Amino acid sequence: MAPDESLLNQVAATIGRAPQYAEGAEYPSILAASAVSYGSLPQDHDATQPTGFDPEAAALFEAVVESAFLVANADGTFDETEQRAFRHVVVTACAGRVAEKQVNALLADLQDLLTEDGMDKRIRMVARHVQRADHAREVLRVAALLAAVSCGVSDEERQVMRKLATELRLEDEALEAAIAEAEGALAG
Repeated sequence: MAPDESLLNQVAATIGRAPQYAEGAEYPSILAASAVSYGSLPQDHDATQPTGFDPEAAALFEAVVESAFLVANADGTFDETEQRAFRHVVVTACAGRVAEKQVNALLADLQDLLTEDGMDKRIRMVARHVQRADHAREVLRVAALLAAVSCGVSDEERQVMRKLATELRLEDEALEAAIAEAEGALAG
C-alpha cells in the first residue's frame, strides 16, 4: 500500500529542515543545502560546469540519497510504490532545487551500483564522501526518516543503518537518536 501523500509531505518537510540536534536556525538540512549544487549539475556531463558548482557538495548530496536508498533496499526489494514515495520525498525536500528526472537518473545509477557492488561495498563508498560528524548524523537522520515512511524502521533497515553508522564512525546513540527523531516526526 502506498503511503499517504500528506505523510510523504510531512517527511519531506522534516528532511528539508535542520535536524533537532542542530544549534541555531542558520544550520541547514544537509540534503537541502547540497541539493543546490547537485541541482545545478548539467544533465549533459560534457558541458562546462556552472559557476558556483561545488563537486564536494554534489557528492555529499549523492551520499545522503544513496544512504537512504540502501536502507530502502535492506529487505532486498524496492518496488515501484516505494520508489515513487522515495522520489516524491527527495524532490519535495529539495524544494525544487533538484528535478525529478535528476532523482530518477540517480536512482537508476544507484540500483546499478548496488547490483554490481553489493550492500557492504556501497555502504563503504557512501562513508567515503561524508567527512564531518554532523554530516554523518544527517545521513542517518535522512535514512531513518525515509525508512520510517513504510510502517516504521524494520529490523533489516536498522541493520543497514547500523552498518552505515559504523562506517561513518558514529556510536549507537547517534543511530538511536536518528530513529527516535524519525518516529517523533511521524507521530506528530
